[in-house]
Amino acid sequence: MSQIVDTESAREFMKETLGKVSEAQLVAIASDLERKSRAMQAWLAEGRLESLDAQALTHILRCVFSARRRVKDVLAHYPPEQLRPAIGELLYGEGRAEQRLQRFVQRLDALPYWLRIDLAGELLHFTQPDRHWMWCRWLCDPQKKTGSLPLVVTEDYDFDGADDAERYLKVGRATAFVHEVGEAAGFQTISRTLFGTDVYLCAVYVIYAYTVLRIRMTQEFNKVVPGLEEFARRLLGVYRMEEYEALA
Repeated sequence: MSQIVDTESAREFMKETLGKVSEAQLVAIASDLERKSRAMQAWLAEGRLESLDAQALTHILRCVFSARRRVKDVLAHYPPEQLRPAIGELLYGEGRAEQRLQRFVQRLDALPYWLRIDLAGELLHFTQPDRHWMWCRWLCDPQKKTGSLPLVVTEDYDFDGADDAERYLKVGRATAFVHEVGEAAGFQTISRTLFGTDVYLCAVYVIYAYTVLRIRMTQEFNKVVPGLEEFARRLLGVYRMEEYEALA
């Protein structure tokens, strides 16, 4: 399964990552992603979903980086009586996951496109991590060919598709390749769960972002950019773990 993974680039990103944080710190982030997943599974269980009020949905939305500061906007457009069935159909509706994601994105069309993608991808991944992968903007923008995944696969891999369902499948296929190859190639030893690959790919994005910032921004601005661990935790929604006590 290694033919689409650029293993040399993948190893180099891990080397740069470990120059900024310890492997123990990365393992801790993966562990906190497991905690996030358990909390979201409990709150979004099929039998509990219908009872979620605005306060509970606020806690859940704040777990997603792109939704964190848009909670009021999301609930203004889609109050609990509209958001609950949309989430329920995404997680437990008929059809394959990619079809349900497509319908979810179309259903919440009053929200920014990438907020819808990020929200759908995280809800699927963290409630059923053994079955579904994450999709968010920092991971892969198929049309612009940006994000961490395009940095560690070969240039000829095409992430674009006819619709969001097809693009979601392509992101998942690439993620699966990186996950399967990572341990053997020595660039993903964080955790053999998919959460370890989430952390690795997030670190790849942060390393790339640092490179871009050094080129484009002033030295003074670069000094206030968060360190890799904080940056990755913010993107992955596990920076303030005390918030998950509300989802226990």
